[in-house]
Amino acid sequence: MRYANQLPPQIESLIVRFKSEKPHWGARKIRELLVRKLDCDFRIPAKSTIHAALCRHGLVKALGRPRKHAAGTLLSAGEAPNDLWCADFKGEFKLGDGRYCYPLTVTDHASRFLLLCEALESTREAPAIAAFERLFRERGLPGAIRSDNGVPFASPNGLFNLSKLSVWWLRLGVSIERIKPGCPQQNGRHERMHLTLKQEATRPPGMNFLQQQARFDDFLREFNDERPHEALQMKRPAEVYTPSPRPYDGLPELSYPLHDRDVLVTACGRICMHRKRVNVSSVLAGQRLGVKEVDEGIWLVSFMSYDLGFIDLEQKNLQPIDNPFGPRLSPMS
Repeated sequence: MRYANQLPPQIESLIVRFKSEKPHWGARKIRELLVRKLDCDFRIPAKSTIHAALCRHGLVKALGRPRKHAAGTLLSAGEAPNDLWCADFKGEFKLGDGRYCYPLTVTDHASRFLLLCEALESTREAPAIAAFERLFRERGLPGAIRSDNGVPFASPNGLFNLSKLSVWWLRLGVSIERIKPGCPQQNGRHERMHLTLKQEATRPPGMNFLQQQARFDDFLREFNDERPHEALQMKRPAEVYTPSPRPYDGLPELSYPLHDRDVLVTACGRICMHRKRVNVSSVLAGQRLGVKEVDEGIWLVSFMSYDLGFIDLEQKNLQPIDNPFGPRLSPMS
């Protein structure tokens, strides 16, 4: 069983009971006790799975630092400019030359200021990251970015549904917020802007990307500088918005002073420990993780200040613990 929350209830109850009876025993010894007590019909969970279950029940000593929980799917009020940005891809549409346009849009939640309206050829991560980097250089960094659960903002197959784009945001100190699948009203202000954008800048569509981007640029200027907004007491968004005081200076260095060591995730999503390759996640490729031995042969793996899970070198896989980025949400939720 790979995930602790997929353990059969009777197995998890046994693990908890054995730990209460033997409070000084770690996962390795409790696993051996399970081997002795259970019939061969049951699959014995790995040490890391047992440790993750004990962690969920608060039966093992936590790492000696405060746990930071990402905003994740908790939705903030975003009351001041740059507290919260909202991002989305407006539905694709066909240009006059037959190619499809995928508009990437970003608004400031508090001021309704339209920060970005970029005509892209796809929803791939690379052009989205490039567009956000240009935006960050121009406007600074927000406190959080709210999006849906689609690509490139999230990855349904990634660890905790993270994508390379959202990992990059986290590295920059930007919290991630995700709306619930099927609940676009949780990003209602942004969706209303999309309706206006569709009516005024895509009907009829431009003949090509250059012409369509010019229409988006005209719409952005009018929306921000000329159009009064009822929710702003008829002020224009440009009268309310101010650039972020947090400049974009590239990625900060990562360090793990409370861990035993740090390791680099390879391009294929693995870390190397004691000459063994352990699968983590390809969305973390190129990132540096902290590892700390918390029990005999069991290692806690952390990214920044977020604890991801446990590994034991026999299984060669990460055993995730409770999602540090909020409830696990994917398009199939």
